[in-house]
Amino acid sequence: QVRLVESGGGLVQAGDSLRLSCQASGRTVSRETPAWFRQAPGKEREFVAAITWSGDNQGYADAVKGRFTISRDNAKNTIYLQMNSLKPEDTAVYYCAAGPRLHITTARTISYWGQGTQVTVSS
Repeated sequence: QVRLVESGGGLVQAGDSLRLSCQASGRTVSRETPAWFRQAPGKEREFVAAITWSGDNQGYADAVKGRFTISRDNAKNTIYLQMNSLKPEDTAVYYCAAGPRLHITTARTISYWGQGTQVTVSS
């Protein structure tokens, strides 16, 4: 019922910026809270940011606060993640996700996942 397709990843240098996009589709998309997660090699998948479709609430992991910004375009069913001042520790596969608002920061509660897009930040 929900399909998520990420794009925008790439190889950049520390301090650079990237903008990830997630195109969402499906009948129940509007009932899910969209979010971004990431997973680095050898590490657990971790929460990055989330936003409600209404835009009345959003949240960020401490590691990205002040550097990343999540936004949405309801008309296009698209979620964006603007990543500035990228650091090598931001290197990971970034996943678009959709799930329940109450537990959106926990990967195990996520209902839908995108394929992921690789972000590599060199030093």
